Amino acid sequence: MTEPAFPNQPAQQPAEPRPAPQPQPVATAPQPVATQTAPEPPAPSQELRAALAAVRTEVGKAVVGQDAAVTSLLIALLCQGHVLLEGVPGVAKTLLVRTLAAALRLDTKRVQFTPDLMPGDVTGSLVYDARTAEFSFREGPVFTNLVLADEINRTPPKTQASLLEAMEERQVSVDGKPRPLPDPFLVIATQNPVEYEGTYSLPEAQLDRFLLKLVLPLPEREQEIEVLARHAAGFDPRNLAAAGVTPVADATILERARVEVARVQVSREVLGYAVDVCRATRFSPSLSLGVSPRGATALLRTARAWAWLSGRSFVTPDDIKALAHPTLRHRVQLRAEAELEGVTAEGVLDTVLASVPVPR
Repeated sequence: MTEPAFPNQPAQQPAEPRPAPQPQPVATAPQPVATQTAPEPPAPSQELRAALAAVRTEVGKAVVGQDAAVTSLLIALLCQGHVLLEGVPGVAKTLLVRTLAAALRLDTKRVQFTPDLMPGDVTGSLVYDARTAEFSFREGPVFTNLVLADEINRTPPKTQASLLEAMEERQVSVDGKPRPLPDPFLVIATQNPVEYEGTYSLPEAQLDRFLLKLVLPLPEREQEIEVLARHAAGFDPRNLAAAGVTPVADATILERARVEVARVQVSREVLGYAVDVCRATRFSPSLSLGVSPRGATALLRTARAWAWLSGRSFVTPDDIKALAHPTLRHRVQLRAEAELEGVTAEGVLDTVLASVPVPR
């Protein structure tokens, strides 16, 4: 009800009678507004996690002492990312990929990168058919589930770049026509340390396309004895079936697991922590190139997959720390003077992780 008006009357005039007061509405307490809370994500499926754990067991039948690398490759498959394997020759990089494909019932092809390899040797090319007088497309080895790009840094940048579209868009364009690649699709590239002769360093733009970079170390003494013992007992790396490696999962298992990984929750505080870690690399005096926003999103993806594999439906700061090195080590570039002083990318990341406050 509005207040009554007070007209401007002369003072000697009698006041107009006021209207009778009207009853005021009774004030009531505000009713609470019903709010919808986001449902809790379901716990990771024990069946799916057990299947991927069985994959690690199968790979261990042929590869000794690379459990961390196997787990990282599974994370890459869950994130649909690509992996760069670095190590000296002879540490079972090729055997690792072949055994993983066998355990997952996935197709795999190997490309030996050499200085004279051409882009069409990787992606495929148009071939003239004399019988039909037409050109037909002949698929290259990239049309598979797991592509092993062996010694990728032994080929010139022109051929290295032939994988860029396949890695980013999951397709190959030939004669203006895009051709989709199979699903899942994963490039696992191996490279020798750049100090070796006859190698071409991968450009930063291509390094950034790899989700993870794994450094395969030389085995410990006991592990190397186990390798020799297996060979002495008749192990043949070219015959995985004889070693007892059997398929224990497939593409369907991976797809179902990806759906669950996508539901893993990340709080805003943990998102801020991941961003702060990546931003801190851009201000490091030892680096000429820090982690890009693409690197920050990669860190988020790998941390979610690791949390799921650990049996949790949420990401913690420890997950960010656990995946920081393999996800970010190839996305930073040292200054020349820092390299001369013996600074390493691993050391810079350790410093960054120690300096960025961890959310509570």
